[in-house]
Amino acid sequence: MLASSFLAVGLFVQALPVVAAPPAPYSKEHSITIDASALTPPTWWQVPGKTPMIMTLDPDSTEALRTTVPYELKLKPGAYRFGTFTFDFPFVVTLDGVLEFAPSLDQCVSGRGTRVLTITCSRTQPYGGQREY
Repeated sequence: MLASSFLAVGLFVQALPVVAAPPAPYSKEHSITIDASALTPPTWWQVPGKTPMIMTLDPDSTEALRTTVPYELKLKPGAYRFGTFTFDFPFVVTLDGVLEFAPSLDQCVSGRGTRVLTITCSRTQPYGGQREY
């Protein structure tokens, strides 16, 4: 009865396919490689919230990551922090999935605009400018 009343007033109901919207750019994970293999002596490293912590746990008995080999992380756009026992710094994964960090780190860190963060210093080297992070 209801269907005939729709026809009587000229209404037609058509089911349209539901198309999911693409994921928001800030929710997409990007493959970012952390390469601290140049550090000597080898040590452990962390990206808080993404890897096992080295500052609060015994790294010898945890799954903390070593600097001996590069490691790939899946990171969403946002701010992160790389750290060892002697050196840490902030970096950003952009919406495009590439890395950004302060220019004052260029003497120890490379990979700006790429997906590979390469760390070559075990500790912050002296420089003549103001700290940017």
